[in-house]
Amino acid sequence: MEQLFAFLFKYRPLLFQEGELALAAPWPRTTAAAVALVVAAVALSTYTLARGRTRRTDRVVLATLRMLTFAVVGLMLLRPVLVISTVQPQRNFVGVLVDDTRSMTVPGEDGATRADWVRAALTGEASDVFERLGERFALRFYRFSDATTRLADPADLTFAGRRTELGEALTRASEDLAGVPLSGLVVLSDGADNSGRPLAEPLRTLQAAGVPVYTVGVGEAVLSPDVQVTRVEMPRTVLEGTSLLVDVVISQHGFAGRTLPLVVEDAGQLVAREEVTAGEDGEPVVARVRFEAAEAGPRLLEFRVPVQDGERLTRNNMREVLLDVRDRREKILYFEGEPRWEVKFLRRAVADDENLQVVVLQRTAANKFLRLDVDDADELAAGFPRTREELFAYRALVLGSVEASFFTNDQLDMIADFVSERGGGLIVLGGRHAYAQGGYAGTPLEDVLPVFLDDESGAPGPYFERFRVEATRAGRLHPVTRLADDAEASAERWASLPEVSAVNPITRLKPGAVALLVGRPERAGPRPIVLAQHRYGRGRVLALPIQDTWTWQMHADVPVDDLTHETFWRQTLRWLLDGVPDAVTASVERERVEPGESLTLRAAVADSAYEEVNDARVTAAVVDPAGDTTLVRLDWTVDEDGVYEGRFTPPEVGLFEIDVTATREGRPLGSDRSYVHAVVSDEEYFDAAMRPASLRRIAEETGGRFYTPADVHQLPEDLALTGAGVTLTEERDLWDMPVLLLLLLALIGAEWAYRRARGLV
Repeated sequence: MEQLFAFLFKYRPLLFQEGELALAAPWPRTTAAAVALVVAAVALSTYTLARGRTRRTDRVVLATLRMLTFAVVGLMLLRPVLVISTVQPQRNFVGVLVDDTRSMTVPGEDGATRADWVRAALTGEASDVFERLGERFALRFYRFSDATTRLADPADLTFAGRRTELGEALTRASEDLAGVPLSGLVVLSDGADNSGRPLAEPLRTLQAAGVPVYTVGVGEAVLSPDVQVTRVEMPRTVLEGTSLLVDVVISQHGFAGRTLPLVVEDAGQLVAREEVTAGEDGEPVVARVRFEAAEAGPRLLEFRVPVQDGERLTRNNMREVLLDVRDRREKILYFEGEPRWEVKFLRRAVADDENLQVVVLQRTAANKFLRLDVDDADELAAGFPRTREELFAYRALVLGSVEASFFTNDQLDMIADFVSERGGGLIVLGGRHAYAQGGYAGTPLEDVLPVFLDDESGAPGPYFERFRVEATRAGRLHPVTRLADDAEASAERWASLPEVSAVNPITRLKPGAVALLVGRPERAGPRPIVLAQHRYGRGRVLALPIQDTWTWQMHADVPVDDLTHETFWRQTLRWLLDGVPDAVTASVERERVEPGESLTLRAAVADSAYEEVNDARVTAAVVDPAGDTTLVRLDWTVDEDGVYEGRFTPPEVGLFEIDVTATREGRPLGSDRSYVHAVVSDEEYFDAAMRPASLRRIAEETGGRFYTPADVHQLPEDLALTGAGVTLTEERDLWDMPVLLLLLLALIGAEWAYRRARGLV
């Protein structure tokens, strides 16, 4: 279409968009108007005075055609021109940014790589574009990957960069050219930015500075056939023995409907295997893999789809994920307001789990408590904790049937803060003194819960109901309620369990909450919620408004060797503990880096009440694969309370352990551990298809244009027309446009044809 436009109107549409139409006739416009009136009068009189065999309609049609013919001729004589502003040759600079990363080595269908095209465009037989660009502008070349540097000779390109930071490259190049008249930036790239940093800020800066960016997308927008392990979603720290349910996102082109094997290995040993049915081309599918974290220590898990026949790219079929499996005992406080069977059987369910310590505080009479599994005689001696330090020493809290009036206002606030600020897990059981029946409406705990307390069950009088349990769609797949490897089998197991009872009519979820289990009552009306969860602040909350989960173990219909009750409670408590932070929490900028690549070590430091500490002494002991230790001091960032950072560069390939300790005035605040894996990265080969949407966005938001190798020959002229910098004005004639000649011939031909048809010739 653009070629047809250029043929008819002499120039491409871009020139008309950027220019202005004007008349450049050498005589005054008043003279031209007078001549036009005289010619029009003569034409009209010719047909008005001459009658002959003509009718009035004939005279009107012929006069109109003659007038239009004279109008076209008159327009051509007035010499229409297109006034455009172009940059002055060699008075302006253009920055040329070349993607020097590994993704540029991905071959196309013809076997030639993206790097081959770039080399040819810059130095080879196809370098005409940049030769013409160099005739108009002073060019300054840059190479970019995880850093941006000047490029003296295109032959120095290695295409070995480990990461693409496109936004940083645009910023660095524009800053380097800030002191010269800059017409624009040209980017040669596949657009695969994997830095994790948004492009919005660099683009706003360029837009404000009036620097257009012209992007040239290199490579194919779709790689086919290809399979990619796109993402692995799993916790980075778990307790030993935890049953993990991991989501693995798999993308593909060219294998629609095929069954693809997903293999999970730990140090070469098979951990799990799942068969995945691919969706439509380009449509990601989520594979859920279940396995147990059986061995303590850092585990380097490999999630891999074996290479399929004909795959174009094989280095994106596998992802490695670090998992820190910790063998430590986590403390959970279970506070029960009255003696009941739930205490006994919950403790029995987790008795064999060496990583769970359920500390029980059970009220037996007014101001009298039974304490079980405490560490010493002083623990909980005064009853439920009265200070943040005492409560926050636990990592999860189970609240049974205890009325709200038992707690002080400070304790209720403290429970809410335990979840939102400390990040602890909370589960609230059902009972005659729980939820609305326990007077929790209007308290801070009401805000924490994932359910509403109002009664919409429609039951008259005190509520009591028995029902079987059913797993929702979310519950079939959730780590807490997954009772079997297969989701359908898990749902069937829940449906087969004995009835449970509830005295708390809970039927409505809060926005953002998810129901995992619901009841199946015989009555009509809203279904009771059996288990619901949501996040509240930094922590997780579960609502379990039934009072006798123990029947899933002790009912006569349940076989003696059935472990459903034990499995449910172990999974529930371990899930509540997942992600609960310590007072000192260590992390790394990236858990996978290349040898010689600097990374940020980070620690969040708080005291025993989980108040941020800014005056701590924080040190990271980095243990290399050989066992040698390097000490790195972490300093307070100032920008964020309680956050400390330092830099470390792994010198070699291997797994590095990072042990962070924090002290304050000589007293220990806590410690934590993290890991980083130094290895040659394949990150550039993931999502390696050319990204036209991203490159087009960069161009459009800065006032530039997007090109492919097929139309990049237009770049020099476009940049001369639309670029910034020092410009000059020029006029381009339009009187000789082919469309005017064709229009003139069409009008003359139409007049002749009409005369012939009417017998007037």
